[in-house]
Amino acid sequence: MQIDLRSDTVTRPSKGMLDAMMTAKVGDDVYAEDPTVNALEARVATLFGKPKALFFPSGTMANQTAIKLHTQPGEQLICDKYAHVYNYEGGGVSFNSGVSCQLVDGHRGMMTAAQVEAAINPPDFYHSPLTSLVTLENTTNKGGGACWDFNEISKIRTVCDTHHLGLHLDGARLWNALNAKSETALQYGDIFDTISVCFSKGLGAPVGSMLVGDEALMNKALRIRKMLGGGMRQIGSLAAAASYALDHHYDRLKDDHKKAKEIAVVLQTLEAVSIVEPVETNIVIFKLNSNFPEGLFLDNLKAHNVLVSDMGSGKLRMVTHLDYTDAMHANLLEILSKP
Repeated sequence: MQIDLRSDTVTRPSKGMLDAMMTAKVGDDVYAEDPTVNALEARVATLFGKPKALFFPSGTMANQTAIKLHTQPGEQLICDKYAHVYNYEGGGVSFNSGVSCQLVDGHRGMMTAAQVEAAINPPDFYHSPLTSLVTLENTTNKGGGACWDFNEISKIRTVCDTHHLGLHLDGARLWNALNAKSETALQYGDIFDTISVCFSKGLGAPVGSMLVGDEALMNKALRIRKMLGGGMRQIGSLAAAASYALDHHYDRLKDDHKKAKEIAVVLQTLEAVSIVEPVETNIVIFKLNSNFPEGLFLDNLKAHNVLVSDMGSGKLRMVTHLDYTDAMHANLLEILSKP
């Protein structure tokens, strides 16, 4: 029995999801004629209280589209040093939009409003890039699935309004944050100009993300998605998988969060482990003691068919998900507990 905890993207469609995909009504989405896609876009737009949503093949493309919507070449966005748009999107910020990143040294991928304000370049100082966008990420991937304090997000919105900046949320794991903190999508839709959400992580769909925003922005997003190669045809089956995931896999995210916290408790008892970062959702990040060989620890896990991620800088990561069963969980806790 292999236990794959590298990411929550390793899941496979359940029988119910496959049935929904096989029976989905389809049409040509480039002509906006796929009824299943149209229904999903309308549903997600309503969830966030936004007038329009657009289906994307990936969260990276959705984020890159949002950045291009809010900026012009030569400008600058503000994000935390751990931000996915900076670390894990292949340099797309500079390649696709000609924009640079002003990195903020936040806490576990989260900045304060004061830090954001301090990072804004004076608009009349033409020697520095013009700041035009602030990008947040919730939950924070590199920050260990940490959830933002919504009050701080509101303060950042005020800063953006004062300085006429756009505000985008990379919400790849926003579903986890909403579940963990009993917040609502409407709250986030009221704060952010654009939000990307992913269906292929905690919700377990095979592919797909969504970008939501106001009408004028989203009309432009359609053209940018085309430029980036995201126009697809009969994709109702993919939208059906995402819709099924929303119906059946959102409430169970709490199970992933519970298992992640239980893994963290066991890791904290191990002599080989020096630090386990706080766990709020489904990501566990930990470090080994400097005198304990990382290779030995990973080889021991591999010998028991356990896969985890090496994030570099001595950090290891485990991510729980819907294909990580109760039996796997019991087995992993036993493996970790063995000397």
